[in-house]
Amino acid sequence: MSTLFSSLDGMLFRCLVDGCWHLLSVSPGCRDLTGYAAEDLVGSATHSLASLTHPEDRAAVRGTILAALDTGARYRIEYRIVCRDGEEKWVLERGIGLRDEAGRRIIEGYLEDITDRVLAQIQLAETELRYRSIFENSVIGMFQSTENGRYLAANQALATLYRYPTPEALISSLADIATGLYVDQRRRADFKRMIQRDGRVSDFESEVICHDGSRIWISENAHAVCAPDGTLLYYEGTVEDITERHRYQSVLQHQATHDPLTGLPNRNLLQDRLEQAVQLAQRQMSKVVLAFVDLDNFKVINDSLGHAAGDELLIEIAGRLRQALRGIDTVARYGGDEFVLIMGEQASSEDTRHLLERVLASIQAPLTLAGHALRINCSIGVSVYPDDAQDLDSLLRVADVAMYHAKKSGKGQYHFYTRDLNQVAQDRFVLESSLQSAIEHNELTVVYQPKVDAAARVRGFEALVRWNSAGHGLVTPDRFIPLAEETGQILAIGEQVLYAACRAAANWPLIDGLALSVAVNLSARQLTEPGLPAMVADALAVSGLPPECLELEITESMIMGDVEHTIRVLKSIKALGVRIAVDDFGTGYSSLSYLQRLPIDTLKIDRSFVSGCDRGGKAMAIPHAIIFLGKTLNLHIVAEGVETEAEKDALAVCGCNEFQGYLFSRPMQMASVGDYLQARLR
Repeated sequence: MSTLFSSLDGMLFRCLVDGCWHLLSVSPGCRDLTGYAAEDLVGSATHSLASLTHPEDRAAVRGTILAALDTGARYRIEYRIVCRDGEEKWVLERGIGLRDEAGRRIIEGYLEDITDRVLAQIQLAETELRYRSIFENSVIGMFQSTENGRYLAANQALATLYRYPTPEALISSLADIATGLYVDQRRRADFKRMIQRDGRVSDFESEVICHDGSRIWISENAHAVCAPDGTLLYYEGTVEDITERHRYQSVLQHQATHDPLTGLPNRNLLQDRLEQAVQLAQRQMSKVVLAFVDLDNFKVINDSLGHAAGDELLIEIAGRLRQALRGIDTVARYGGDEFVLIMGEQASSEDTRHLLERVLASIQAPLTLAGHALRINCSIGVSVYPDDAQDLDSLLRVADVAMYHAKKSGKGQYHFYTRDLNQVAQDRFVLESSLQSAIEHNELTVVYQPKVDAAARVRGFEALVRWNSAGHGLVTPDRFIPLAEETGQILAIGEQVLYAACRAAANWPLIDGLALSVAVNLSARQLTEPGLPAMVADALAVSGLPPECLELEITESMIMGDVEHTIRVLKSIKALGVRIAVDDFGTGYSSLSYLQRLPIDTLKIDRSFVSGCDRGGKAMAIPHAIIFLGKTLNLHIVAEGVETEAEKDALAVCGCNEFQGYLFSRPMQMASVGDYLQARLR
C-alpha cells in the first residue's frame, strides 16, 4: 500500500472533522501537489487542510462537505488551494466521512490536481463568450446556414442588412435561402458548388431581395464547417452590403466604355458591338458596314471659336448621327472629331448608300454655334464585312484609307474601300510594320545640322531623325513622321532621339570656351504625354548634359491645341533649365498673344520666308517683322533653310542671331560631327 500511495500523482489524506480540518496523515504526493512535506502538514494547525484551501473557497468547501457527511454520502468538489510558493491550483477532492478507532469523526479523501483542465475550460468559455459577443455585436452580417438553405444563426447586423427587425424574424421567415433571398435563384447552387470544390467562397457577389422588397448587392465570404469524420455540419460566413460599390463599379464600367463628352460608346466598346453585328449578319446571311467619319475642318472651328464651342459641336454631331441611324446600329466616338458607325443587316450596297446619304444630309444641315450660322461637312470611309476584312482593326484600317481618299477627293462625301485602294492600304501597313521593327531594333539614326552665328561660328546643332530601311531604302521624314504621329509610334521615336541627342551633345568639345547646344523636336503626341517633363529630366541625368545645353522645339501649330495644357507642360520643362523654341514660326496662324504667355526662348523663321529674302521688299517683310517681334519680346532668333551668303547677310543686318541651312552644312552623321568641329577650329 505504501508503494501504491507513493506512486499516486495526487494526495491521499485523513483529517479530523474540526474547525481547521487537522491532517492526521497524508501520502507522499503532498509535496508535488502543495509544496509541503508530510511532516509539515500532519498535526499542524498552521498548515491544515482548511488553511491550504483558497480563502474565497473555504466556506463553500466546508458547507458542501458537512452536508455530505450529515447524509453519510460521498462527496466530490472542485476548488482552489494555495501552495507553499503561493501558486494557486485547482483540485478535485473526493472523500467520505468515517469514525476512527477513538470514535472521532474523520474524513478520508483524495486531492487531484485539475488545474490544466479547469484553465482550459475557462479559456474555452471566455473564447465562446468573445465569439458570441463578436457575433452579436459585429457591424458586419454573420451567419450559419444548413446545406439545404436554412439559417441556423444570424446576428443583428445581418437582420438589419436584410431589413428584418431581429435575427429570430430573419431565421423564421427565410425557409429557403435560394428562393427567398437571391434574385437569381441559381446563385445558391453556385455558392454550394464553389464551397464543395474549394472549401470556401470569397467575395461571392449577388443581388438579393430584402424583407421590404428592396434589392441590394451583397458580398459573401464563407466556409464549410465539418465534423471530425468529414461530414458537413453547416456553412458559416459574413455578408457585406456592396450596393454603393457595385453602383460605382457600374458607373466606372460605363465611363470605361463610353465617351464622357457625347455619351456615345467609345473605341473600347466597338469590338463587342461589331461582334454582335457580325453574329447577326452570319445568321441572316447579310453584311456589316463600318463607316469611319471624320469632320472636315473641325480644327479651324475649334481654334477660332474655342474648345467649348468645339465640344458643343461634337455633342450636336453625336445626336445627329444617332438620329440618322437605326436602333440596331452603333455610333461610337473614336477620338477627337472621328466617329465610327457600325451598320448591320445590310442586304445590298444600295441600302448602305441610302443610309450614308442620310448621315451626310444630317451632318450638313445648318446649325448655329456660338452665335455663328455654320454648315459642317464630313468625310466618310466605308468598309464591309466580310468582303473587305474580318476583324475590327482591319475594317478600321481600310475604312481609314477610304476616308482619306474621300478627303483628297474634295471632302463632304463618302467613299467605299475598293481593290484599287488595296495597294495603298498594303503599302501603308507594310511601312507601319517596318517602322515598328526599325524602332524596336534601333534602325533609326540621328543626324545633326549645325547652327552658326553671324560670324559663322558653330553654336549648336539640331538633331534630326533619319530612316534608311533595308526593305524600303531611304525613307524621307515627310513619309514616316506623319505615319508615326497617326499610329503613336512617334512617342518611341521621340524618346530615342532625345536620349541619343543628349548623349551626343554631352561629348562635344567647347567652342570658344562655350558648350554647344542641341535642339530636339517635340511632336504633338509627346506634348500630351504626362510623363514628358520626367523623361526630359531623366535624359539629362543619364547623359550628364547641362540643362541649358538642351533646346526643345515645338511647332507653331502645336500651340493651337490645348493652349493651357501646353503652357503648363512647357513651364514644367522650363523649370528644369531647358530652353524652348517655336519652330516654323509664321506658318501656323497662331495668335500672337500666346507668345507673351508661353515660356519660350527662341523663334525659328520658317525656310519658306527665308528663301529669296535677300531680294528685299516684300520678300523680306515677313522675316523682318518676325525678327522685330522676337527682339521686342527678348527672344533669340534662328533662321532655317539659309542657302546663300546673301540671305544670311540680309537676315544678319536685321538682327537674326543664328542661321541654319545647306550654306553651312547638310545634316551629318554623329561620326562626322567631330571632324566638322575640328575643321572649324583650324
